[in-house]
Amino acid sequence: MKVKSISVFSGGLDSILAVKIISNLGIDVLGVSFETPFFNAKKAITASKQIEMPLEIINITDSYLRMLSKPRYGFGKNMNPCIDCHTMMLGFAGQKMLETGADFIFTGEVLGQRPMSQSKQSLYIVAKNSGFQDYIIRPLSARLLPETKIEKECKVDRNKLYAIQGRGRQTQFKLAKEFGIRDFAAPAGGCLLTDPMFSKRLKDLFLHDENADIREIELLKYGRHLRLDRKTKVIIGRNKDDNEQLEQLSESTDAMLRVKKYAGPIVLITGDCQNETLLFAASLCVLYSDAPNVGKHLVVCSARDEDTEFEVYAANKEDAGRFMI
Repeated sequence: MKVKSISVFSGGLDSILAVKIISNLGIDVLGVSFETPFFNAKKAITASKQIEMPLEIINITDSYLRMLSKPRYGFGKNMNPCIDCHTMMLGFAGQKMLETGADFIFTGEVLGQRPMSQSKQSLYIVAKNSGFQDYIIRPLSARLLPETKIEKECKVDRNKLYAIQGRGRQTQFKLAKEFGIRDFAAPAGGCLLTDPMFSKRLKDLFLHDENADIREIELLKYGRHLRLDRKTKVIIGRNKDDNEQLEQLSESTDAMLRVKKYAGPIVLITGDCQNETLLFAASLCVLYSDAPNVGKHLVVCSARDEDTEFEVYAANKEDAGRFMI
């Protein structure tokens, strides 16, 4: 019977090369890619079409948030739980392997390319904790790693796998040329948990709300964020896209403000909407708008299906800075 496999597919060059290596051995490949509020599968979708590989997208948000609250192996430089993240992905890929009757899982990981998550010890830990250690192959570095059950059973010819290691990518570029791969995304990037600013906001959110929902996480992606107290945040749009996203993500319990006669930001208040908070948020709305920085200006506040107008001076940047996350 023909051997079948599951590719944990990011859409980057390494994962594309891994697919080419395995498919060139006459093995069927089904790609799986994952989505959460912190990363998506857009790059994987584009790349899978280019190499004509079937791809399934799996949303792992619920499991991911539970893991993110207390990752067993901690975080990287920011809020990125790389070892626990990779373990979870391989676990889901393993379940897909069982569901489809595939013979093994493979990834585009390269030994030593990333010091935290791709050392020999980390690769071992990830495979072991996924529950599918005997069925995981890393085609780009396989000959530098212990022989797997799948190789011992001759379902994959170990001699046709590679021994790439380290952070240099010249070997991968050479392979890409040999395989006729011309278009591929730049390495790294794409995960918000590696972004310092987003990570700072996420830490603040988890500190004040251990049960934060998806909407609150989505809001972290847009605007300037000010923490007024444990339950109250003010979010100020920085551009047209931010304003549109804040409007879409707003709920009836929020207050949404904008300057009446001048272009400017949407300001969203989540949490406490007492009068003092509304007046401060209105002054911030004026500060970041095109309104002249003199005199009072009208700000319209929409909350619970009612509109209220405030006449306020612009806040000063020092006041805004004291609360900025």
